Amino acid sequence: MTITRYIPNTLTCLSLVCGCISCVMAFQGNILAATLWIMIGAAFDFLDGFAARILHAFSPIGKDLDSLADLVSFGVAPGMIVFWLLSQATPLLPFGSFNNHIPYFGFIIPVFSALRLAKFNIDKRQATSFIGLPVPAHALFISSASYAVLPVIFTQPLVFTLCTLITILISSLLLVSEIPMFSLKIKSLAWKGNEPRYILVLSSILFIIFFGFLGVAGSILLYIFLSIFNKK
Repeated sequence: MTITRYIPNTLTCLSLVCGCISCVMAFQGNILAATLWIMIGAAFDFLDGFAARILHAFSPIGKDLDSLADLVSFGVAPGMIVFWLLSQATPLLPFGSFNNHIPYFGFIIPVFSALRLAKFNIDKRQATSFIGLPVPAHALFISSASYAVLPVIFTQPLVFTLCTLITILISSLLLVSEIPMFSLKIKSLAWKGNEPRYILVLSSILFIIFFGFLGVAGSILLYIFLSIFNKK
């Protein structure tokens, strides 16, 4: 028994901790920190799978632990961000007492994230690719876009609220959709066969350099677009 077998699960637990911290930051209204912790959690989530493959340290508990961590870091955390944002916008809306209920629509995100993860765990088609939008990608889109549009809350609260509700509904449906989406796992460094992956990575770097957090959201939209039109 070697210590290396525990490395993947340790990385998964670190991702879970990042998600917990992100939730706390969201409750405090620190959306920048909440978004950054989701990003750090996504890095740990990528590394745990990478470590498991390199070290041949797959385990049944690791698979379940990964889903539980993902639900917190990429389901509950972005849901908390949206809840806080809507709670800031809704007092400025003309809907009377119904305003108090609108922030709870943010919990659509963890519900559909849980459905997505449950579906992933029993779907044998998703061994090397995905069916539906992966929850880490969804969380990165929601959190980065939320931070990027923060100023709109107080200048256009009605527009912000309507756009947010429509966005979380459409993006949550993408989580449980039957749309095939490629994985970033590669078997070789060759361009042929990895075209969408290289396009995504290179474009994402440029998006983030020029547009910051909005570029992260743009990268996820590009990922969805490339997945839909990728015929391989």
